Amino acid sequence: MTPQELDERERRVLEAVIQSYVETAEPAGSRTLTRRFRLGVSPATIRNTMSDLEAKGYLYHPHTSAGRVPTDLAYRLYVDSLMRPGRVRPREAGRLAEQIASGGNAIEAILRRAAQSLSVVTQELGVALGPSLDGAILDRLELVRLSEERLLLVLTLSGGAVRTIFVDVAGQIADSALAEVTRVLNERLCGLALHTIRSSLAVRLRDAGTHPGSHDLLNVFVQEGETLFSMPIAIGDEQVVLGHASTLAEQPEFASGESMRRLLALTDTRADLATLLRRRALTPGISITIGNENADPRLEDFTVVTAEYRVGALSGVIGVIGPTRMPYEKVVALVRHTSLLVSDILH
Repeated sequence: MTPQELDERERRVLEAVIQSYVETAEPAGSRTLTRRFRLGVSPATIRNTMSDLEAKGYLYHPHTSAGRVPTDLAYRLYVDSLMRPGRVRPREAGRLAEQIASGGNAIEAILRRAAQSLSVVTQELGVALGPSLDGAILDRLELVRLSEERLLLVLTLSGGAVRTIFVDVAGQIADSALAEVTRVLNERLCGLALHTIRSSLAVRLRDAGTHPGSHDLLNVFVQEGETLFSMPIAIGDEQVVLGHASTLAEQPEFASGESMRRLLALTDTRADLATLLRRRALTPGISITIGNENADPRLEDFTVVTAEYRVGALSGVIGVIGPTRMPYEKVVALVRHTSLLVSDILH
């Protein structure tokens, strides 16, 4: 449904309905809004305004209740136009800093603590995706002979990260050819991002095999460059780290268990979740997708709030998944604060 313009009264009533529903999980009626919010109009006027908002797609009647519940469209308008900037309380900020910084310094350990801490302070499901190495700059590479038919490619990336990849060859490579190929690869590839190397490797190595015996080895790099220089994630095969799903269990949306089952089905398929989060890594700052805005139908009842964090030239995302009925100001502020905190710690 296309958003329609709202007048000032409609915006104030809609904001009141959202605040009431987020706090109570109960459909909001006109008398409840009159008692709880200073709207300056009668219950009858509020009822009429709510009917207008329902006709425009911002509210709906759940079952036979006299009250109304916000739609995804209402939450989107709220996030884009009505929401006030939230602030992280000093106690929460101190708690996050202490919990995330304590423990091992490996990226995965830091992200796991951050996701778990976000779960606790937001009461949503904390999620984090390791930094993509696709944009990492190649500082230097080495080729080490392991056997007659196997080499070890050692890549040193910007920021000091080191990756090793096995390279299989058809037969014995002379030491002089190995040294020449190492020189050529460093000369033509160092200073480039991995994604640039993958997309232009054949062109960059064209006419490079002038040394006797080097042509065959260079051809291996041309043919297998997409694999050799493809390293999507920096924290190992798991890719995604999660907080505690149990923090969601007490929310009314999960009383029937069906919503929880859908969420667990998604989190059990880490590759799908990684794909979803990796798309969001392309968006700087805070990213919020609500209900049916999510591409995965398993998230049609959920909101995903993420923010980018950075490790030198690399970046990943951290955030939360929760029901669309969430305290957006608080959650957005906490996710933004945590992303900056993680960036500082990793830096």
